[in-house]
Amino acid sequence: MSNFLFWNIGERPIAGLIAEAARLFRIDVLMLAECSISDPELLMALNRDSADYQLTFSATDGIRVLTRFHAEFIRPAAEGDRYSIRRLNLPGQQELLLVVAHLPSGLFHSPESRSLECIELARLVVEQEHMAGHNRTLLVGDLNLNPFEMGVVAANGLHGVMARGLASRGSRIVQHKRYPFFYNPMWRFFGGDSGEFQGTYYYERAEHIVYFWNIFDQVLVRPSLIDGFRDRDLRIVGAVGEVKLTHPDGRPNGAVGSDHLPIRFALDVPVEDDDGGRTAQPVA
Repeated sequence: MSNFLFWNIGERPIAGLIAEAARLFRIDVLMLAECSISDPELLMALNRDSADYQLTFSATDGIRVLTRFHAEFIRPAAEGDRYSIRRLNLPGQQELLLVVAHLPSGLFHSPESRSLECIELARLVVEQEHMAGHNRTLLVGDLNLNPFEMGVVAANGLHGVMARGLASRGSRIVQHKRYPFFYNPMWRFFGGDSGEFQGTYYYERAEHIVYFWNIFDQVLVRPSLIDGFRDRDLRIVGAVGEVKLTHPDGRPNGAVGSDHLPIRFALDVPVEDDDGGRTAQPVA
C-alpha cells in the first residue's frame, strides 16, 4: 500500500509543516502545487531526521513531486506548464501513470476556458496511456473546477463519475466514439455530516450564485485501479498533528497552512503477473 498526499500550498513558506505531514501520514509520494520553497530548503525539512525523501525531476516550475521511493522509479513522460505526467514503476508492481495537474484559476479564467483545459488534459492522458500500453492512471491535483462542473464530468473531458459501478464499466460511447471513465471519489464530501470537511477551498462573495465550499483538489482513478483504492483511506486533511489548518468554522486558514486543504489517499498497486506479464518501463 502506497500513501499519497497532494497540497496546493499557495506560495506559503511552510516547509516544516509539509515535512510534518509527510512524516505523520507516512507519505510515499508527495505532490505540491504553487510551491516557491527552494529545493534545498524543502529537502532539508523533509530529511531532517533521516534521509527519506528524494526530489524527482520536473520541467514544470509550479509542480513538485517528492518520494520516499528512489527517484528513478518516478520518471517524467510528458510535462507542460499546468501538468506533469509520470510513469511510476516500482519493483514487483505494475506500472502506473501518475498525472499531477494544477489547472488555471477561476480568478483569471472563465468556466468555459477551464473546462477546455480539462478536455485537452484528457486528450493528453489518453495519448500517454496508448504510449504506455495500459490505462492504470491516477490523476491528482488542483483542477480549479468542482467534480460536477463540465470539464470534469464531460465525456470528452475527464469523464469523472461519482459511482464505482458506473466507472467499472470502463467507458461509454457518445456519438459513435468511446470515452474512458475516471472514478471520482471526491463527490462524497459534498454536504457530508460525518464530521469530514465538505471541501478543500472556501469562497464567498456577495453574488447570487456562490457554492461556498468547493472541491477543487481531487484524485481521479481509472477503473483498472479501483480495486486497490479504498474510499475510507481518502481524507481532506484539516490538521497536521496538533496544528489545525482551519479556522474554528472549518474554513482553510491561510495564515497557518494554505487557502487550500490537502488531500491524502492510499493505493494498493497491482503486482506484476505471476507469469511475468509485461510491466511498461520508465521513459529513458
